[in-house]
Amino acid sequence: MTTREPQRPTPGVSTSKTPLQRAARLIIISSCVFIGAMWFYAFVFASKESVNRIKDEAWAARAQTRCEQAYLERSALANLNRVDRKDPASLAIRADLVDRATDSLEAMLNDIAAVVPNDEKGQAIVPLWVADYRTYIDNRRDYANELRTGRLTIFSETQIDGVPVSERVGKFARENRMRACQPPVDLVV
Repeated sequence: MTTREPQRPTPGVSTSKTPLQRAARLIIISSCVFIGAMWFYAFVFASKESVNRIKDEAWAARAQTRCEQAYLERSALANLNRVDRKDPASLAIRADLVDRATDSLEAMLNDIAAVVPNDEKGQAIVPLWVADYRTYIDNRRDYANELRTGRLTIFSETQIDGVPVSERVGKFARENRMRACQPPVDLVV
């Protein structure tokens, strides 16, 4: 059995680290510690509450019920006839259906907005949600008016900070267990 002798430094080759290597090692170790601390904070101390979640669950339940009724109203308007993209009369019929469905959404929103949540956060953010929903409704009205001109275009909605207004409205609805209150996707031709 042979034993190995400890390796000796090669003459003329330095085994000490250069200042640049020490700085790089320090930066890497510091970065790893910082990322670990960040994740520890995120999992242990950070709030898990959604920014959109309100405390008044009764308000959200009433809104969900009203939105379900509006969904049924819009479902009764369903018209599966093919839309002739080049026929102004066909597009006008489509515009009337869009307006009737939008009327249902607007009545639903008016009913929901008539009752104010009983928690402070709800009182602060529900009006913002209602305002976003009204913007979405205005976008639907603009689309119907565009159809009446005899031009079939793609439904276009307002973007807020690069996010479609329907996504903002839908996210609030989902996070408050009001799935029926999400904007409908009925404008696909």
